[in-house]
Amino acid sequence: MKIGFTGTRAGMTQAQRDTVDRLLCGLQDIVGVHHGDCIGADAEFHALARSHGLAVVLHPPTDSKLRARCDGDIIRQPKQYLVRNKDIALETDLLIATPRGYEETRRSGTWATVRMARRTLTHIIIVFRDGSIRQEGRPTRCNSTR
Repeated sequence: MKIGFTGTRAGMTQAQRDTVDRLLCGLQDIVGVHHGDCIGADAEFHALARSHGLAVVLHPPTDSKLRARCDGDIIRQPKQYLVRNKDIALETDLLIATPRGYEETRRSGTWATVRMARRTLTHIIIVFRDGSIRQEGRPTRCNSTR
């Protein structure tokens, strides 16, 4: 299974990090993870993925001022934010999203990626600030949900 990740550049709360860590422990047959290589939640997810020994595919933005410059196993060509977010949704079986708020908003890259994943029928796990989750789309083998 290939896991995509999207989150706010403000970073994850401790509750979000703990839940994402538990999800990574409970998911079966992880081949690798994909993220957008930005500061904040992407960099935090990267550290969690590496702590689990997972291979990482980076989808960097063309605008490098918010880039985290993580050490990826594969680094895709830089693309505009919305284009690379769509690539993450298309190339993965499950999208984990850690938005800043509880309500879906416009002009949010995290929520835009969730909307793209909905259109591609990707399974989505949204991890809210308090660590609670909402699942959408087709199910995946996950033993570690709240």
